[in-house]
Amino acid sequence: MKKSAISIIAAGFAVAQTLTGQNETLMKLWYDRPAAQWVEALPVGNGRLGAMVFGIPSEERIQLNENTIWAGQPHRNDNPDAKAALPVVRKLIFEGKYQEAHELVGRSFISRNSQGMCYQTAGNLKLTFPGHENYTGYYRELNLETAVTTARYEVDGVTYTREVFASFPDQVIVLRLTASEPACIGFTASLNHPSNVNSSTDGGNILKISGVTTDCDSIKGALAFQVQVKIVTEGGSVSANDSSIVVDRADEATCFISIASDFVNYHDISADAGEQADQYLQNALQKQAGQIMKDHIADYQGYFKRVSLDLGVTDAVKNPTDIRIAEFAEGNDPQLAVLYFQFGRYLLISSSRPGGQPATLQGLWNDRLRPPWDSKYTININTEMNYWPSETTNLSEMNEPLVQMLRELSETGRQTARDMYGADGWVVHHNTDIWRMSGPIDGAFWGQWPMGGAWLCQHLWEKYAFSGDTDYLETVYPVLKSAVEFYLSFLVEEPEHGWLVVCPSVSPENAPSCHRRYSIAAGTTMDNQLLFDLFTRTIRAAEILKKDSAFAARVGDTLKKLPPMQIGKHGQLQEWMQDWDDPEDHHRHVSHLYGVFPGSQISPYRTPELFDAARTSLIFRGDPSTGWSMNWKINLWAHFLDGNHAYKLIQEQIKPAQFPNPEGDGFIEQGGTYANLFDAHPPFQIDGNFGFSSGIAEMLVQSDDGCIDILPALPDVWKTGSVSGLRARGGFEIQKLSWENGRLTGLAVKSNLDGNCRIRVHCPVRAEGDVSLKPAKKKNPNPFYRIPEIRKPMISKEAGLNAVEMQPVFVYDLPAKAGKTYTILPKETP
Repeated sequence: MKKSAISIIAAGFAVAQTLTGQNETLMKLWYDRPAAQWVEALPVGNGRLGAMVFGIPSEERIQLNENTIWAGQPHRNDNPDAKAALPVVRKLIFEGKYQEAHELVGRSFISRNSQGMCYQTAGNLKLTFPGHENYTGYYRELNLETAVTTARYEVDGVTYTREVFASFPDQVIVLRLTASEPACIGFTASLNHPSNVNSSTDGGNILKISGVTTDCDSIKGALAFQVQVKIVTEGGSVSANDSSIVVDRADEATCFISIASDFVNYHDISADAGEQADQYLQNALQKQAGQIMKDHIADYQGYFKRVSLDLGVTDAVKNPTDIRIAEFAEGNDPQLAVLYFQFGRYLLISSSRPGGQPATLQGLWNDRLRPPWDSKYTININTEMNYWPSETTNLSEMNEPLVQMLRELSETGRQTARDMYGADGWVVHHNTDIWRMSGPIDGAFWGQWPMGGAWLCQHLWEKYAFSGDTDYLETVYPVLKSAVEFYLSFLVEEPEHGWLVVCPSVSPENAPSCHRRYSIAAGTTMDNQLLFDLFTRTIRAAEILKKDSAFAARVGDTLKKLPPMQIGKHGQLQEWMQDWDDPEDHHRHVSHLYGVFPGSQISPYRTPELFDAARTSLIFRGDPSTGWSMNWKINLWAHFLDGNHAYKLIQEQIKPAQFPNPEGDGFIEQGGTYANLFDAHPPFQIDGNFGFSSGIAEMLVQSDDGCIDILPALPDVWKTGSVSGLRARGGFEIQKLSWENGRLTGLAVKSNLDGNCRIRVHCPVRAEGDVSLKPAKKKNPNPFYRIPEIRKPMISKEAGLNAVEMQPVFVYDLPAKAGKTYTILPKETP
């Protein structure tokens, strides 16, 4: 490259640092040593391309991903024997013969040919630096303000710096290497991959590997992919052999990484991976490299800077991030909770962009061919949790890949509904993958849950509820309607009460202690809650769009025949139709509490008996658990209006996931947080990161119970703070919310739609200016805050319920206009 172009690279990086205050921000993860393992490396991503950066001075490793590189190829995984076995299974369940039903489901329902394909690594870029084994002054960081990783160290009086970022506008990963002295950059670069690939060099400065993804189950691997790395230097020399490139005595070097596959869509792999990778690379090289970085930062910050949170700063910020994690539970480090919250938002921006694939069980990042749980889409909680913060934390665009996946599942799931159940509409079970498989997998205990589509459809509605975009609602209404059509034709009458129930099904991944090995059941509480939401929201969508009135009436009639929620003999919300719950059951899933969160059927204001029973169930489950489970519980305790208990779960989450094995080498792992802030199931699952961000938002603002609830679950430790940019349903945005000593000091709400703005606060307030702020009376007239009425619960005669005690609240209405911002302040104390 010409010197002038390299100078522009340097200038672009310098401008980026100046614009963002890179060296000053507290919004960064930082360490005083390189990553020794994958869960210490730092992630970058642009939604399609991802990298884990180790920052090792003598042998840098950049582990690579591209979100369409999956094992196998387009295929189906339905078991056609299910249709004939369905009435037999139902009879066995209704007769209480759960073992026989379980065994028959295993034989006749679970897929024989595919348990889902694996998301796979794209390989590693390795850079070897002779003489860099002995270094001093080591520092590395991930700057959340710029989405750039930096590693810096000194060898023989020379300071070396590496910067890595993944550009969405230019669809490449960029690695820049500089030194404080000229002619000091020298390394050997190569690509490797855990499977058989073809390695080559091209033109003396381009590395390539080409391969095909592996077989999985009985499905032949057929997806081709290619990685290309172009190395551009200023000064020095560049030479190549068959599989590596040597840079010697350069002033600086930049690596441009491009990756692509043959993937077109879930049923078409006719693209040309090499041609696409080359096109991405050549397009990026048309721009000056400094501009690539500047455009990357501008694009990223357009999303990230929408939300800010301040809970205060202590001296703990002077410690490396891994030390802060270890000391959090016993220390005073509110800024680490802020960093964790914003890290979740960073991960969502980095792993899920419009036009791409949704975030998997590990988001975008995976270093294996057979990752844990195949790094698929587990849709009985995990994929849903990935997107909980997308609306509340002002990242709505990032859930567009999920919406597109639902459109595609409504296509593949139609054949599953017809061939397996003889039903209308579409269905998907507890897992799917890039090929949009929709049949049940993994065995009867886990897989026979035909509710994945019902839960995912809630996200379609929530996207509308936050935006009010009827054009969008029109596009997803067919998916909602078709999902409802499946259940209208699949529900069956159970013999004891005559209720219409989903059968066969499970309460995800759990079973009652009375037959612990067999989860198969009918009419589980979560199923009924999901159908209540799916049915009421589809009816509402039909009303809004002024269509399908007869269909909506039919859905309404069916809704009345669903089982009510039940409170059992221990005072708990029953997980099953029968009173089978065990107070000693500490299972990680809390599926029957969906009606508290992310659902909103259970409320202290509207359903106090159910509220108390659900809280009792959560107390029975306990606090410590897998990472994602603890983060669900943060959200739940926020909705139980108990900020201190939510904070207790935050302390459980922000603790080291690894500690040395006292009996040998390696680590013992537990639910918590890895050194790079990745959530630990263990192993790493990204859902917990997203659940944490959602939980913080829900502690500060809620909008699912008839109003905007301000500071509903503020813990005592967050005495003073502020937040801006959170969103509420009905097109509202919290432009500023501040508090001191636990008391509201200011609130600014922007309305993007016309409609009543009802707020619930814990002190009397007044509005600034000529604004009509009055105490609320009757139901909220804003249609986005309409709450469907649930059936009265059935309560065991043995149940002992507790009174629901809450802080005093004040509820106000103001008539909001689109585009206006309203400032609300506490009334002066006499």
